[in-house]
Amino acid sequence: MSLHAARAVAPTPLDLTDLTDLTRRVAAEVLAGEHEVHVDPENRWYRRLVGDDYVDVWLISWAREKAAELHDHAGSLGALTVVSGELLEQRWVAGTPGRPAGLRERTLRAGRGATFPLGHVHEVVNTSDTPAISVHAYSPPLTVMSYYAVEQGPAEQGSRLRRTRSELTRGEPEPLPIVSPSLSGATTA
Repeated sequence: MSLHAARAVAPTPLDLTDLTDLTRRVAAEVLAGEHEVHVDPENRWYRRLVGDDYVDVWLISWAREKAAELHDHAGSLGALTVVSGELLEQRWVAGTPGRPAGLRERTLRAGRGATFPLGHVHEVVNTSDTPAISVHAYSPPLTVMSYYAVEQGPAEQGSRLRRTRSELTRGEPEPLPIVSPSLSGATTA
């Protein structure tokens, strides 16, 4: 089977390089003033710029301490490019001989980015006083995300992930947490 044929049977015709190129191109458009950006000091602000059968592209602004908690992108590949400011990414890295599993940090500065292969679990936060703006692309379009907690395992194995919930995205780059009325003690009318 040729590489071209193998790509055609993947969950998307786009790969991580395509998504990176797309986020960089849209980031350049944002810098050129082609897309309006709003920074909300209380919540992450976002707008979908592209949404079709193959890809979703999101423009997101992050005020100080705004975060996307530890999550994956289910069956979607992804990429992001930071337009301005900087974001701290903590990503899950599986253990290897001599290096236990756990979270690893990297700072993503303006003009830089990251890719999200299948199974990529990460948390993103703006720890700077300066707002950050980023462009994200997901293919196939993001429909569900799972969220995780890190639990400490035996010292030689490091930490491990525990999935805490999965949620439909409902047309958002990261949904707000949904609390079951039976868990929160709330009643429904």
